[in-house]
Amino acid sequence: MFTGIVTDIGTVVARETRGDTHFRIRTRYETASIDIGASIACAGVCLTVVQKSADWFAVDVSAESLSRTTLGNWQDGSTINLERSLKVGDELGGHIVSGHVDGVGEVVATRNEGGSLRIDFRAPASLAGFIAEKGSITIDGASLTVNGVDGAVFGVNLIPHTQQVTTLGKLKTGDRVNLEIDVLARYVARLQQWSKSS
Repeated sequence: MFTGIVTDIGTVVARETRGDTHFRIRTRYETASIDIGASIACAGVCLTVVQKSADWFAVDVSAESLSRTTLGNWQDGSTINLERSLKVGDELGGHIVSGHVDGVGEVVATRNEGGSLRIDFRAPASLAGFIAEKGSITIDGASLTVNGVDGAVFGVNLIPHTQQVTTLGKLKTGDRVNLEIDVLARYVARLQQWSKSS
């Protein structure tokens, strides 16, 4: 489990296809404290550490994950939001995030609003009903508040701090991002569906 509070920006330093796709990611994390088999959210996708060295860790990504996320676009030099998994007693600073991406969204507009950067995204139609104004959403691993919804398009505002400590401040129109809807919205929708069918 994660909180959507990004704690490092990693850089892809190698990509290799050998059955699954193998990525090596440079990080500022103290890798001595990362166990092989540990989970790290990479651009919002929960991945398992399979190798590590002093300043990088490696993950294997299945074809299924590549097809359902933006990870297939990663190349040498790609920068990605990172978050290590929660430990008991950690502060829940964002919201509960599983690291299981629900779909891929697209940036449709960006503009400055005061000191913030407003970004509008188009969500897949299948996810639009789960996104609510003032609700939470995870975008490329970052927990954000939805500030407006119009059909499948929703907007968020990034304060300067968020622009600096995540990759989101560099997004431009047409870019694709990983989306994870709020787990509470998922269960409310499922409960409503079950109630209607019973």
